Amino acid sequence: MQYRIIRPFDPWKAESLCTCPFKYTVNPYTGCSHACLYCYASSYIKDAFTPRPKSNLLGNVLKDLRVIPKGSIINISSSSDPYIPLEEKKQLTRKILERIIDNYVVEIVTKSNLVTRDISILKRGRAVVSITITTLDEKLASIIEPGAPSPLKRIEAIKELSENNIPVVLRFDPLLPFLTDNEENIRNIVRTAAKAGAKHLVSSTYKAKIDNLSRILSAFPTLSEKYREMYLKDGERIHGSRYAPKKYREAILLKVKEEAKRNSLTFATCREGLQHLNDKEVTCDGTSLAKINR
Repeated sequence: MQYRIIRPFDPWKAESLCTCPFKYTVNPYTGCSHACLYCYASSYIKDAFTPRPKSNLLGNVLKDLRVIPKGSIINISSSSDPYIPLEEKKQLTRKILERIIDNYVVEIVTKSNLVTRDISILKRGRAVVSITITTLDEKLASIIEPGAPSPLKRIEAIKELSENNIPVVLRFDPLLPFLTDNEENIRNIVRTAAKAGAKHLVSSTYKAKIDNLSRILSAFPTLSEKYREMYLKDGERIHGSRYAPKKYREAILLKVKEEAKRNSLTFATCREGLQHLNDKEVTCDGTSLAKINR
């Protein structure tokens, strides 16, 4: 079947790694102004940190919705944040939401507190919002996620969404070795997000590509030897990315899971091949938490 803009979610055809339920995904924008150092999308999107609206977006959305079964999960979005500052002016994410909220399960993935603007729409149907937080250290966040809202604003967004009965997933993703994978950071993020109302936690480790590794080592040159050893020497290549050694990934994600359990959050990993760490009572992406708020 030919889709124009809303397509089946099939990340890198990595069936053995992706444990998400079948869903569709739509990106209102090409590129993202958050300009995160660890961004993987910059490896396949030209001018990835200069976002622009998709052409004829709404027309193509309406055509695709004619063939996408009602009740399906639609993710917004997988390659670029749907709530970049450009959204305040263009409101393309909002316009898509208005057209899908009544007939589909909606999954939002964002680093922005702008998502709270659309609470009134999200409350109309079945929706879940995933908010990414990698550190609560404002200085560190300004380096690794220079264009994104501060972590404090994201915590406030979790609280506001939760108070409106919209389930929130904490995406602790990615864990950056020697930067955000320490026990204090793990404890602070999980406890703070849980207190704000998050119900589920998805976590994964940093996956190295040539461009994002270059950005990270440019910002943190003292980590050059450690990262090159961990990823280029001792790591493994999986679906076009360099993964840290499995022993490290399993150990650090187990620590995150243990903290999640101490704070009554369900837990899952993302694209790690460590499905045995995932809780069975929820889908890995948290879409099973979506409920009708009418």
